[in-house]
Amino acid sequence: MVRLRLRRVGRKKQASFRLVAADARSPRDGRFIEILGHYNPRTDPPTVLFKEDRVLDWLGKGAQPTESVQLLLVSSGIWKKFSGKDMVYPAPKAPRTEEAPAEQA
Repeated sequence: MVRLRLRRVGRKKQASFRLVAADARSPRDGRFIEILGHYNPRTDPPTVLFKEDRVLDWLGKGAQPTESVQLLLVSSGIWKKFSGKDMVYPAPKAPRTEEAPAEQA
């Protein structure tokens, strides 16, 4: 299976990432099929630059994005073009407080 994932590049404590299409069995920084873009979280605002046509092509072929890549695709608008709808996240649940049941008389 082909996965769309981030590959770490850059110096120590200066991380930036490349978006690559890679076999799911290969290691994070190992062999890959194609470079599809890059992501630099250290800039303000973070730099996200993807080859949109190639990403859509891989998604159309059945490549599965990792969770972090999917969030980047949603924020860049590519996921909406692929799926035809916005990604909807469930609302966070309020913390549950345990209350003692009311005593009946």
